[in-house]
Amino acid sequence: EATLFDLMQSANIMTNVEKGWKSLLRVSSINNLLFLHSAYPTTGSEAVFFGPDTYRFANAIHHFLITNNQPINRAVDIGAGSGVGAVLLAQALPESEIIAGDINNAALNLARINIAAADIHNIKLLHSDLFNDINGKFDLIIANPPYLVDAAKRTYRHGGGQLGTKLSLDIVDAAIQRLNLSGALLLYTGVAIVHGHDAFLAEVEVKLKRAGFTFHYHEIDPDIFGEELLSAAYNKADRIAAVVLTARKQPR
Repeated sequence: EATLFDLMQSANIMTNVEKGWKSLLRVSSINNLLFLHSAYPTTGSEAVFFGPDTYRFANAIHHFLITNNQPINRAVDIGAGSGVGAVLLAQALPESEIIAGDINNAALNLARINIAAADIHNIKLLHSDLFNDINGKFDLIIANPPYLVDAAKRTYRHGGGQLGTKLSLDIVDAAIQRLNLSGALLLYTGVAIVHGHDAFLAEVEVKLKRAGFTFHYHEIDPDIFGEELLSAAYNKADRIAAVVLTARKQPR
């Protein structure tokens, strides 16, 4: 059985410590599993982020799985990054088909190593911009998309739109079309609260009710990335909150 170290060597991504090179990668753990990701600071356009959001996302997945009472035969992690979400699903659902999609080739390369290190065999990796190259419908869609306004528009960080919510809204729109009946969307994201108003929630509520979904939405951390409030993009925002949206498609 290959170790993570063996897989790193075979992928030729180990740095030469003896020559004083600095590693571009770090290893972090969740549920006794190891995940390669970009080292801090994550400044590159194809950086593969792993941080507090990753652990919040993992906790949201765990809570969903222990409370879910619907069959999950096919699931997808959109914007899979280092593969944490897909691996946790595959570990809990070994008989299910799990797809991990990302537009970032560096993320897919690391996810491939992380999946092999976890000895997971029911994940299919796909290069895809959201659902563009992913076919079919699903019983579960999970996503932890970028949600900040990033001047450099780095893939792992920039959510698009005025306040970084475009990708999250696009995922909601796609889920409405791509979920089977009784299928669920689990979305972890961040939203800017402006003058006490959550515009993301207001828009999502209209979309989901119109499509016949039931949903639950809650803040799991009311104030994250406080330093972003100093930037021009957030000059009217009170705070940025971490939220979890769980939505389920109901029969008409």
